[in-house]
Amino acid sequence: MKKLIVACFLTCMLTGCSVFMAAKQPDKKNVNLFKLGTPRVQLLAEFGHPLAQDTDAKGRTCEVFAFVQGYAVASKVGRAALHGVADVFTLGLWEVVGTPTEAAFSGDRVAYQVCYDKSNKVNEVMLLTEYNGKGLFEMR
Repeated sequence: MKKLIVACFLTCMLTGCSVFMAAKQPDKKNVNLFKLGTPRVQLLAEFGHPLAQDTDAKGRTCEVFAFVQGYAVASKVGRAALHGVADVFTLGLWEVVGTPTEAAFSGDRVAYQVCYDKSNKVNEVMLLTEYNGKGLFEMR
């Protein structure tokens, strides 16, 4: 009986890395806001401050929003629960698979360039390619 209690205790202590990683994945952002007519303040509320700001040849203010596109809450909870159950059934061995999996699926870095009209509403949106790992984004 003592061995069973110790085994259960150790299993509980070993679980958690992939569970924690799944629960702490970045949240899903509402990219549907990147459309014509969206007020700038809505973009700031959803995505935070832009990575860069400039004025284009037409005199418009243009900004680049860069972020990690994450996952919906239900998806994160489901993944964390799956990892927890797998940890218990495999006595913690699942972490060998679960932790690298969560590290690989940590969201996608994306960026949008947005230009505004005189009333600070979006009048042009350009999706930029994924982050290239060198601190730069490129146009698609």
